[in-house]
Amino acid sequence: MDIQAILKSFLDERNRLTAFPAKRKMKIYALFYLSTKFEPHRTYTEKEFNEILDQWHVFHDPATLRRELYNNRFIDRESDGRSYWLENEQPTVAELEKKLI
Repeated sequence: MDIQAILKSFLDERNRLTAFPAKRKMKIYALFYLSTKFEPHRTYTEKEFNEILDQWHVFHDPATLRRELYNNRFIDRESDGRSYWLENEQPTVAELEKKLI
């Protein structure tokens, strides 16, 4: 299934998240969606990472999104938080659904 279709009630006309879902299943889908906005095998500074997150949500809370992406293993970071990157293995929507059911 298309991730944007799953998240349609959380996306505006520019496909930005309008809210961070409260329910775990939708939260994971939102994190998956955000993770697709980053390039694999690229390291980002915290500022760069926040700027990309800010392009894809409207509620201005990149710190929460960054923390959730990290806690749910979509991204990794340096221990001091200066650099961020996607985990080498990203889950597919099908894998996420199996995990959440």
